[in-house]
Order: sequence, then C-alpha cells, then structure tokens
Amino acid sequence: MTTPDIPYQPLDCDLYDYLEMACLYQYRVLVEMVEGGRFEAVALDTHTNARKEEFLVVQVDDEKVELRIDRLLAITPLNEKAKFGRVELAGLYCAK
Repeated sequence: MTTPDIPYQPLDCDLYDYLEMACLYQYRVLVEMVEGGRFEAVALDTHTNARKEEFLVVQVDDEKVELRIDRLLAITPLNEKAKFGRVELAGLYCAK
C-alpha cells in the first residue's frame, strides 16, 4: 500500500522496535490506519524500498500486504501474553 502523493515520514526509532517485536513473534495484530480502516493481520516482516520508505509486511487471510509505516495509526497485538499493548504510531516521527 503506497502513498506516492504524501512524502514519507520515518517512524520514531523507539516505536519501530514494537513493529520488529510483532514480526519476530508473528503476532496477530489489530491494524488501525490513518485513513480510518481497521483489520486483523499477522505481522511478518519490515522492509525499506529504494526511496527509503519503510513498510510493515502483514498476512491478511491468504495475502501478503505491505503497509507504509507512516500510514499506520496504531497496532494492537491480539495474542495472549503479548509483550506490549496498543502502540500509537501516527505523527510520531524520527527526529532528523
């Protein structure tokens, strides 16, 4: 899910750790998007493209979806005994 008309804003580094942890443990997460959508997915991986935009890769049903990280409002792990709760991401960018 790319957003070419909106310049990418890197996520605060401390918050990026939560995305990495969700992927490491392949948590099932509730994903809330800045644009208002909400859905459940399994966190798989993160990656950076050639334009230095960062993405969270999730599994939704049988499909892998790339979500641009700066378009995420929040993630909430749904697994019992998850190592963190709801994390708000929107508007919390890396200081340059």
